[in-house]
Amino acid sequence: MKFPGSVLVSLVLFVAETAAALCLSGAYRAAGDRMWQWLTLLFALLPCALVQLSLVFIHRDVSRDRPLVLLLHLLQLGPLVRCVEVFYIYFHAGRVEEPYVSITKKRQMPKDGYSEEIEKEVGQAEGKLCTHRSAFSRASVIQAFLGSAPQLTLQLYICVLQQEITAARSIFMVLSLLSIVYGALRCNILAIKIKYDDYDVSVKPAAYLCIFMWRSFEIATRVTVLVLFSSVLQIWTLPVVLVNFFGFFFYPWILFWQSKSPFPENIEKALSRVGTTIVLCLLTFLYAGINMFCWSAVQVKLNDPDLINKSQNWYRLTVYYMLRFIENAFLLLMWYIYKTDIYLYVCAPLLVLQLLIGYCMAVLFMLVFYQFCHPCKKLFSSSISEGLLSCFKFLCFICKPPKTTILTDKAEVKSPETTDEARSSSKSIDSQKGNPHQSVSSNA
Repeated sequence: MKFPGSVLVSLVLFVAETAAALCLSGAYRAAGDRMWQWLTLLFALLPCALVQLSLVFIHRDVSRDRPLVLLLHLLQLGPLVRCVEVFYIYFHAGRVEEPYVSITKKRQMPKDGYSEEIEKEVGQAEGKLCTHRSAFSRASVIQAFLGSAPQLTLQLYICVLQQEITAARSIFMVLSLLSIVYGALRCNILAIKIKYDDYDVSVKPAAYLCIFMWRSFEIATRVTVLVLFSSVLQIWTLPVVLVNFFGFFFYPWILFWQSKSPFPENIEKALSRVGTTIVLCLLTFLYAGINMFCWSAVQVKLNDPDLINKSQNWYRLTVYYMLRFIENAFLLLMWYIYKTDIYLYVCAPLLVLQLLIGYCMAVLFMLVFYQFCHPCKKLFSSSISEGLLSCFKFLCFICKPPKTTILTDKAEVKSPETTDEARSSSKSIDSQKGNPHQSVSSNA
């Protein structure tokens, strides 16, 4: 049975970040910075509540009549209790023979074009551990992008305004960055396991390393760009954030309305239509929060029974990174133009170059992951290099002017010559009509 290390990492990051946020908010209160105190508490307690709600929803504790567990979740102790339960199950597994086991069928990765199907017995203890791992993975994603990402942006913004980095704030920012990167990593692994649920997927250490480097560069550069822009153009910060957020929030709903599919009713039997709508709104809310800071490996598709788009779309990936690179470059340009005196001792061109190179490094590690380290790369209908090549060809075809306009331009250029030729031919015809004898003699 696999050691539940992911559960332990999720709990450590959750507890450490929450404790650091409470300590830092106390420091802001002592210094008289009430606004920074309340914002820090908001970005710490809101994701805590959402994590408790997600754990209760995944484990279906409401329908199982577990009042003590619900009380502990209300006291924000749910992850701690769940972790204790996970390790109790892990260390007591195998001591008593389980009366019931379930048989799962998984297909191995194809070798030489052949994929073998294997059967595996899964006991009750292993099934419970699998449920706990899945629940903590989703909780880590929620904690990362609805709590740690805004928190990191806020604390870095405070550092820029105060031109000071304290020890407590630096430790807190490091914890927040690690939480975001770990949440993005879990999001990638969840996407792989959901899309290739029929296969026995094993992720190698090289893949984990590529994802970690990819997400670290991408998130660090994105947060830094947003902070630099907001420090000089505070008025335009809110429109930029709202356009990004609501664009990704409404995108799955627009695709759902265009498909004219019936409203999804199979999410949870105990939920009414209003409850289902709330769950879907929370899902798209999380989807928008992820895409604000990095590429979400999971694409929401509301007209699918699993609510996930399982097809590998290289076009959407290419368009996202191209538009995000253009947006980051534009925001850095605005910062460079309107930078204030607090950046007097900062080499602005070098900083802009470093941030753009950092984002390019993120794209490079992403390409390496999908091309060489993806555990299911043999199942791709086309590799990422082929997909990017076809994307660039398609974009070049769109940007190229149509042939009809080129032909009309050429016709306009050649029109004086054709008119001159027509005039000379008409003159020769008129001369032949005026001298019939000359034409007869010439014919003779």
